[in-house]
Amino acid sequence: MSPAPTLSLAAAPHGSLAAAPHGFLSPTGVEIAFLLVGLVTFGAALITVTTRQLVHAALWLVVALGGLAVEYLLLTAEFIAWVQVLIYVGSVVVLLLFGLMLTRAPIGRSPDADSGNRWVALAVAIAAAVALVWVVTDAFRTTWIDLTGPAAGTTHVTGASLFRYWVLPFEALSVLLLAALVGAIVLSRKAKADADADAGDEPTARTPAPVPAQKDGAR
Repeated sequence: MSPAPTLSLAAAPHGSLAAAPHGFLSPTGVEIAFLLVGLVTFGAALITVTTRQLVHAALWLVVALGGLAVEYLLLTAEFIAWVQVLIYVGSVVVLLLFGLMLTRAPIGRSPDADSGNRWVALAVAIAAAVALVWVVTDAFRTTWIDLTGPAAGTTHVTGASLFRYWVLPFEALSVLLLAALVGAIVLSRKAKADADADAGDEPTARTPAPVPAQKDGAR
């Protein structure tokens, strides 16, 4: 009976150990960074909706949106990452800050920033998060992204996929945004016309006539 053949580490083919796939308990550096950035983003988003200081909420929103941009970069979607920075961080948050300054929002704690419907909002947020995770997991269950390979979200790849397979949803979204813009203009003009009409219906206050001064010695 011959002994069972053994394979020593020295006789093993070069690169066979390195080619072994990593599992859930042995993540790569990119996956660890993705998890850490996701935790920071989640914490910033949680502070954004719970703080009572409006300016701090806007600044924490910058951190949350910037964390999403980093997540897109880690997923090799560089075009979406730069769009996230330019549009959301560079435009939307700046617009919010200008709105806070123009409306003279309080700098400190604002009691109006708190609401009694926080538990309802929490339940809706949890339900929306569970539904979103379930839909994404079910749709991309067998889809894997090679984070060590070439970038899959470049401008060329994203533009080709957008205008080849997603032209109709893209145009539908454009029409929806246009309708929302026209609706906002119509509502603002109607509100201004109603305010002018209310101001015209108010009676004008009459100033009393001046009382002539009495002369000295008059009885």
